[in-house]
Amino acid sequence: MELLKLLNFNEIIVQVISFLILLFVLRIFAWGRILSILQSRRERIANEFNAIDEAKADAARLKREYETHLGEIEQKARGLINKAVEDGHRITYETRKIAYVQAQDIISDARKNIAYELKRAQDEVRDKIVDLAIAAAETVIREKFTEKEDQRIVEEFIKNIDKAE
Repeated sequence: MELLKLLNFNEIIVQVISFLILLFVLRIFAWGRILSILQSRRERIANEFNAIDEAKADAARLKREYETHLGEIEQKARGLINKAVEDGHRITYETRKIAYVQAQDIISDARKNIAYELKRAQDEVRDKIVDLAIAAAETVIREKFTEKEDQRIVEEFIKNIDKAE
């Protein structure tokens, strides 16, 4: 209540009228400018939001492109790795096959050499036996004395055979 006593009705009316006049003057002279400033600010903010949205869209597009490109690179890398593994298996198989053929050739050559050396050794033994037999026969023919002598010559011939082997 004390507050009401302090207020004067005439002062209140003058202040209201002053406020309305001020509002009217501002509306005529400044309101258009204020509204245009607010409108330009509103448009600038909207443009900035649009630019941000476009930047986000570009970033998302670039991310998709990079992911797609990365996927292609990974797929190519897997393909190259698979091809290298297949080539490795093929080379290993071919190398084993060649090694097996070469081993068979070496074994075959070794068998031929063994057979040749065995035949040569048999021929040498046969030749020595023939030589010894001829020598024994010559000796028996030349020295035909007694049965003891014949037995001694045969024993000597057997000893010579043992030495030849």
